[in-house]
Amino acid sequence: MSFALHVLGTGAAQAVELGSSSAVLERDGAPLLLIDCGPETLTRYLESYGQAPRAVYITHTHMDHVAGLERLFYRAWFDPELRGKAKLFAHAALVPLLQGRVADYPQAVAEGGVNFWDAFHLIPLSRGFWHGDLWFDVFPTRHHAPNSSFGIALRGCFAWTGDTRPIPEMLEQHARGNTLVAHDCTLTGNPSHTGLEDLQREYPEPLRRRLLLYHYASAEDARELTRYGYRVAEPGMRYPLHEPDPPRADAG
Repeated sequence: MSFALHVLGTGAAQAVELGSSSAVLERDGAPLLLIDCGPETLTRYLESYGQAPRAVYITHTHMDHVAGLERLFYRAWFDPELRGKAKLFAHAALVPLLQGRVADYPQAVAEGGVNFWDAFHLIPLSRGFWHGDLWFDVFPTRHHAPNSSFGIALRGCFAWTGDTRPIPEMLEQHARGNTLVAHDCTLTGNPSHTGLEDLQREYPEPLRRRLLLYHYASAEDARELTRYGYRVAEPGMRYPLHEPDPPRADAG
């Protein structure tokens, strides 16, 4: 069995040419889980796989990570094979925010009689979730307000931070060993995002070697991060992963 992380987009909110940051976990070449769904993420997903995603995990509710959910709603609702079956995994703390950001507009379809969530199988969660016979850990990150952003990890395989400041305590717990860590980073950090100096200060060198940086501000920033010796994610690229560890005894 083989696993890969297919990075669809790598850009920060205004780096539209790089695509909204999102990725697909693939198993044996098939899509298993889409992480985040920004404005044009669905287009890139359809170009790659020819069908809409059956499972989506949302890290947080900034529009560059969830704006594509409205289009996915229409795709799912008007497809009898997909309606009500597209799994949407989100931490329970995000559900009210998702409701306010994307689901609360009157008349989800012009004819009426349809709730936004009728198109999805919404799965609220806290510590993590089962999907495809795998247990995914979910952990809080440091992005704006507490309990507003959550990373995801498949132990021994990969971790995806979502937007965050450095979180060494979380990565020590959820991304040990050979785990690839896809991490928010641009050249200059701020109160909501990690910068180059933050990586150097907060993370030990063995962990820095496992980082795959994304959510940067421009192609030039990406080249600069590379010049400092970091591996930088490129839109459309696939990154091989180690096979995940067996689920822990306390999973689920």
